[in-house]
Amino acid sequence: MKKIILAFDSVHFAQSAFDFAEKLNEKQPILLVGLFLPQISYANVWSYGDGIGGPLFIPSLEESESEYAEKNIEKFERLCQLNQIDYTVRKDFNGLALQEIKKESRFADLMLVGSQTFYENIGIGETSSYLKETLHDVECSTIVLPDEYVYPTKNILAYDGSPSSVYAIKQFIYLMPELADNQTVLLHLKSDEKDEILDESYIEELAGRHFKNLTVTKLDLDPKKYFATWVSDKKDSILVSGSFSRSAISTLFKKSFISDVLKEHKIPLFISHK
Repeated sequence: MKKIILAFDSVHFAQSAFDFAEKLNEKQPILLVGLFLPQISYANVWSYGDGIGGPLFIPSLEESESEYAEKNIEKFERLCQLNQIDYTVRKDFNGLALQEIKKESRFADLMLVGSQTFYENIGIGETSSYLKETLHDVECSTIVLPDEYVYPTKNILAYDGSPSSVYAIKQFIYLMPELADNQTVLLHLKSDEKDEILDESYIEELAGRHFKNLTVTKLDLDPKKYFATWVSDKKDSILVSGSFSRSAISTLFKKSFISDVLKEHKIPLFISHK
């Protein structure tokens, strides 16, 4: 049984993320922890706590916001009971936000993030860097889900030869055996000008043991410019990526990748880092 965190703000119910959790529970029972945060930017929750050198306090809920929160908690509990999902509710986050959420992720297998408010300002100002901080600071693997997506029937394993990309693939293998039978593409992204796939036989040995329908594809185009185009017709896929190494994969986590892939093409993104 996996322990999965599902983060909500107090006003919006992250239905897409809940639906994903429901699908996982159908395959294997999970414990779903609902985190109900006040309606402040996820970006602010994470970045300001470190950025100014002091802790971030979450303000108390306004009365109208509190009513929304209680309704969403009731909805969460009702849906969990209806779908026979073991669940826990965490609320009343009036203390140190960063420390609280990081602690939750430390004791979880997986975190799901799925709310339109999380995407609304992507690509504006420094929001994409805030998203990077969020994904970097959580202490468990994370799946970022747009509000509209197709439950994945295909896997895309982004590999550039870096340790972080291998680590993400292994975590996906261990945490998401439900998707192991999907058609899977081991996608090589060049991290330099060399044509060969770094440690090709090693990564194929690893992936081949866990994914029966595995193919290896080398993206000869510049991933910084053309990755979003390549992935544009992969709407039934989940993308697996390491994060923030100095590599071709790290270049994906810029405005073009965040806005084009997550927002426009609507695919789930699995991220894991040490």
